Amino acid sequence: MKFFMAGLIVVGALNMALAQNILEQNRLLGRGINFGNALEAPSEGAWGLRLEERYFDLVKQAGFNHLRLPVSWTHHAAGSPPHAIRPEFLARVDWAIAQATQRGLRVVLNLHHHDPLNANPAAEEARYLAIWRQLAERYKSQPATVLFELLNEPHGKFNDDPALWNALLPKALATVRQTNPTRAVIVGPVWWNNVTHLDRLTLPADPNLIVTVHFYDPFEFTHQGAEWVNPAPPVGRRFPSADDQARMRQTLDKAQQWGQQNNRPIYVGEFGSYSKADPASRVAWTAFVRSELEKRGFSWAYWEFGAGFGAYDRLMDEWRKPLLEALIPPR
Repeated sequence: MKFFMAGLIVVGALNMALAQNILEQNRLLGRGINFGNALEAPSEGAWGLRLEERYFDLVKQAGFNHLRLPVSWTHHAAGSPPHAIRPEFLARVDWAIAQATQRGLRVVLNLHHHDPLNANPAAEEARYLAIWRQLAERYKSQPATVLFELLNEPHGKFNDDPALWNALLPKALATVRQTNPTRAVIVGPVWWNNVTHLDRLTLPADPNLIVTVHFYDPFEFTHQGAEWVNPAPPVGRRFPSADDQARMRQTLDKAQQWGQQNNRPIYVGEFGSYSKADPASRVAWTAFVRSELEKRGFSWAYWEFGAGFGAYDRLMDEWRKPLLEALIPPR
């Protein structure tokens, strides 16, 4: 009995150490920004943005701690087994990871816009797992500062039946764990990583998981005039209002409570407002959200660097200073 109890103490201490490690990993992510509209486009540049080396310097010098790197692998992975990813595209992602890590920036490498998987999980499962098998093998020697995110914003059929995502998630994680047994992995709920669906998420018993949600509340403000939304919310909604703020706090409280109850750190991998909102309201909304996230101990990544939500004005070749200061307040 004495040896049995001693063993339990050792296991308990190990589990506590692992839990503290993932909390620290999330804390070190800190403040981040998405390099959106680049590598998750059908081809880089198709959506108007190609990554440049100087962008990594700009992000580092501005005071961000990490980059979220959205990547749409399906445009570059063969449709038939073994679903090989094009070497030239892998080399481009290698370059982006190297640019970030050389500057001391952490990286969240994700799988973005896997539309066939969202539409038909059963038919696309093999290619999805094959993609992660290749990525996990290729990046297994990367430092712990490179994190994997298994799927951006599960939706489609996953929304209809969240059990489909809860069944696929452990298969994807097991695929990664074959070559990356302790790497921090980020996962989120269905309904586009919405806080309201955290309670539908079933997590594998893995101590190295960070849970992500995305935050675009109120949608009528953040997506006003967005061309890809049908129907688009009308332009003219302003922020703040006391009611908006109260509802936003309630939603973020739900995320915090879920994280505490499940002993999981929370990463807000996307939040932002589209450029058709008036600039002062965008700044006020961004400062409010950033402050509320940090009050709750969440790490975060703003959506995004230099496109329609961008904190950086590529035409003027400068940060939108009020927006940047809403994200990284001057000391």
